[in-house]
Amino acid sequence: VQLQASGGGLVQAGGSLRLSCAASGRTFSGYTMAWFRQAPGKEREFVARIRWSSGSTYYADSVKGRFTISRDNAKDTVYLQMNSLKPEDTAVYYCAAGVTVVSTGPYDYWGQGTQVTVSS
Repeated sequence: VQLQASGGGLVQAGGSLRLSCAASGRTFSGYTMAWFRQAPGKEREFVARIRWSSGSTYYADSVKGRFTISRDNAKDTVYLQMNSLKPEDTAVYYCAAGVTVVSTGPYDYWGQGTQVTVSS
């Protein structure tokens, strides 16, 4: 299984970015796909998850109303649309996949991470 994250970059506060996570190596129906992030000096934290089959979503309170997770079944890709970005959203963002009931994990597979930097 491979998860390839992309789409990070430098953006001003209030701006938007869309992250992508291309998944390959197996069928992901029945899996949960998620985004986590880790800021310098901080622990990795849960951001959002989507159930591959149903499309149901769940968000951390810190991003609710600003971020949207979605998936494209035909492309085996999960997206994280990030709007109204804040400097505190600066982190390395990781995508993850797993068969988990609990939104925050544990997850079995992880991508390599993509850097998001929000300037004030």
